[in-house]
Amino acid sequence: MPDVFTTEKRSQVMSRIRASGNKSTELALIRFFRQNHLTGWRRHQDIYGKPDFVFRSVHLAVFVDGCFWHGCTDHCKVPDNNRDFWENKLRANKARDRKVTSTLRANRWHVLRIWEHDLKSGRHANLLRRFRRFLNTH
Repeated sequence: MPDVFTTEKRSQVMSRIRASGNKSTELALIRFFRQNHLTGWRRHQDIYGKPDFVFRSVHLAVFVDGCFWHGCTDHCKVPDNNRDFWENKLRANKARDRKVTSTLRANRWHVLRIWEHDLKSGRHANLLRRFRRFLNTH
């Protein structure tokens, strides 16, 4: 179905929508932390790049990247409608992710990026190994 708005009007409407975070994936990671007794994390910390979770004691910034918005090669399907826009948008998101990661690392932060699909229950053992490996060595 074609858009009912002009390109300019659609842009204006979309610009007024404010991000509300990736609440469902963040809540899934909180459940994962609690189920596996991983402590020391905080949310909403004033750190460059706005990580979803921060373990300040070990300088670890954790990002939960949604498969669509961050361009997961396994699960991101670029919409056919307005394809050029979406390809540019996803490319810019990936470039921003790389910049955030490199900036944090330059400031002595460790960065752990978790894909949304890593939070599915069948993948918890691998995710737990990643966290424990990091937390035990730092």
